[in-house]
Amino acid sequence: MTDIVLTGLFIFFARVADVSLGTLRMLMLVKGRRLPSAFIGFFEVIIYVLALGRVVNQLDRWEYLLIYALGFACGNILGIALEERMALGYVGAEVVVGSNSDSLINLLRENGFGVTVIEGWGKDGAKEILTVIMERKQMPKLMELVNEHDSNSFTIVMDARKTMGGYYQRNKSK
Repeated sequence: MTDIVLTGLFIFFARVADVSLGTLRMLMLVKGRRLPSAFIGFFEVIIYVLALGRVVNQLDRWEYLLIYALGFACGNILGIALEERMALGYVGAEVVVGSNSDSLINLLRENGFGVTVIEGWGKDGAKEILTVIMERKQMPKLMELVNEHDSNSFTIVMDARKTMGGYYQRNKSK
């Protein structure tokens, strides 16, 4: 009985680990990080084969198949949570505000954000489109500042796979 429980735990945790690694690997690929993606994939496959081997070698134990599937589901959740916590890469945000946005622009710049302003026209008249490129981990701060200043603004966030030039707030090493 102990062997069955230990095998079930191994299958579950191995599956959580390999699917979490797979999620991170795919996100690294999308961001153009080939070497880390290959490194992660190496360990992902080893863990996957070990877990799958335990299930396939004992197909008479239906519990292992359920545990394998549960590990897959939990691995997806954990992988996404890890990626969000790591907040790798850059994002671009476009904030559409009313035409008198000088105070918001100054506030963002005072907080270290590079802001490019474009004039636009919306349903209700003149607008300004503020474009900000930043590290993903800076996104909550930007959203907080924008919401505090103008809760009626419209913000869209896009993943920036690659960036070149311009002004970015750099995190200072301690």
